[in-house]
Amino acid sequence: MRAILSLGSNLGNRNDSINQAINQIANLPNTIVQKQSQIIETEPWGHILQPAFLNCVVIIETVLNPFDLLDSLLNIENKLGRIRTEKWGARTIDIDIIFYENQVIKTDNLTIPHPYMHERLFVLDCLNEICPEYMHPIFKKNIKELINNIKQG
Repeated sequence: MRAILSLGSNLGNRNDSINQAINQIANLPNTIVQKQSQIIETEPWGHILQPAFLNCVVIIETVLNPFDLLDSLLNIENKLGRIRTEKWGARTIDIDIIFYENQVIKTDNLTIPHPYMHERLFVLDCLNEICPEYMHPIFKKNIKELINNIKQG
């Protein structure tokens, strides 16, 4: 199954944290990193009084179901020193599932597509680099169209 993940870091060696996370994702059972966007520096979103982020997006192919994938990604975040103290706070690494195939999932622990991805240019810009025609399964708009929605206000 294809999943699209967003990675971000704004504490410590940001670039190293992202690269370590991608390597650990590639080492998950029967998981292949197929594409990676460039790593870009962006301003914080949500809680803005914190250091700038490095962000990227990866497309993976995996046999893990969305819930097992989430557990694996949370484990990688923990291994890389992620400490959760406040929502949208500074962090060594953040890994979000943006899409999982065309599935729509809403539980207490997991929402796919990611509920804020369409509001975050740092995610959309990275997605636009590697999969601009990918269709949002709820909004029925591709990445380019979602970017235009933000830019048009």
